[in-house]
Amino acid sequence: MAEVVYKRRFGDRKEGRQLRSLSPFYKFIPYIMGKKNDACNQFADSIEISGSEQWLREKRREGWKSIGYLHLFIAAYVRACAHCPGLNRFISGQKIFARKNIQVVLTVKRAMSADADETTIKVDLEPTDTIFDVYRKMGEKIEEIKANDGDNNTEQVAGALCKLPGLFLKFAIWLINLLDYFDLLPQFILDASPFHGSMIITDLGSLGIPPIYHHIYNFGNLSTFIAFGAKRRALELDKTGAVTERKYIDYKIVMDERTVDGIYYANALKYLKYYMKNPAALEQPPEQVNEDVF
Repeated sequence: MAEVVYKRRFGDRKEGRQLRSLSPFYKFIPYIMGKKNDACNQFADSIEISGSEQWLREKRREGWKSIGYLHLFIAAYVRACAHCPGLNRFISGQKIFARKNIQVVLTVKRAMSADADETTIKVDLEPTDTIFDVYRKMGEKIEEIKANDGDNNTEQVAGALCKLPGLFLKFAIWLINLLDYFDLLPQFILDASPFHGSMIITDLGSLGIPPIYHHIYNFGNLSTFIAFGAKRRALELDKTGAVTERKYIDYKIVMDERTVDGIYYANALKYLKYYMKNPAALEQPPEQVNEDVF
C-alpha cells in the first residue's frame, strides 16, 4: 500500500500541520488560556537507574565514549513521540498543530570552564531515531559549536536585536510575536530561535543539584521543558525486608496542557519512563511510528 503524502493546506505552518479533526472543546481552550504560562502542568518523578547505569557502562566500553543520561532522556522522549505523537504538538495563533519533526533545544558551554560562554543548539530528530542516532546528531552539533569561535545563528540574531535602543527593541519583539502569530516569520529566524521547537532540556545533574520546575516560555512555541538532576542514593527495604541501597535520578517536566489531555500525557510519560529504565530497547528503530490525527 502506497504511503499517504500529506499536502500542505491553508492554515498550516512552516513547522507543522494544523489539526482540524479535534473536538470543539480542544479548539476553544487556546482562546481561554491564551498564554503558555496560563496552561503549565508540572510533573515530577524518579527513575531507579541500576539497569541503565550498567547499560551505559557497557556502551562506553564499546566506544560510545561520552554517552550519558542526557542522550538517554532525549532518546526516550523521541521514542515516546513515536508512540504518542501528540506529545510533539504545539500551539501558535490559538491553533493546535502537529510538528513535522522533533526539535530538541539545549544549552551548551563552548568549553568546560565556569567562565566559558554559553549558547544554545537545536537538534533535528526523527521518531525513527535510535539512541545512537541521537548521540551522533547531538555530538555533531556540539562539536560544531565548540569548533566555531564566532557566534552561531541564535547569537547573531540576538546580537543584532540588542543593538536597538530599548524602546525599539520592545517594538521589535512585539512585531516578531505578531509575525509569528500569522506564520510570517522568515525560516532563518525559526531556525535560530531557541524558543521554537518540540522540547527544551537541561541537565542539572552536571551541576550536582536536583531538578527544578523550569517554566516554558510564552514567546515561541516550545511546549515541554524537562529538567533532570544529580544521581542520589536511597536506603529501602527489599521484598524480604532487608535494607538495600538503590540509586535514582529525579526529573521534572513542565508541559503545555492545551495540546493533549491528562490520559494522553500519562501514557506518554509511562513510555518515557519505560525507555529510561530499558535503554536497550532504544538501540533499534521502533517497529511502528504512529501518525497524529488530522
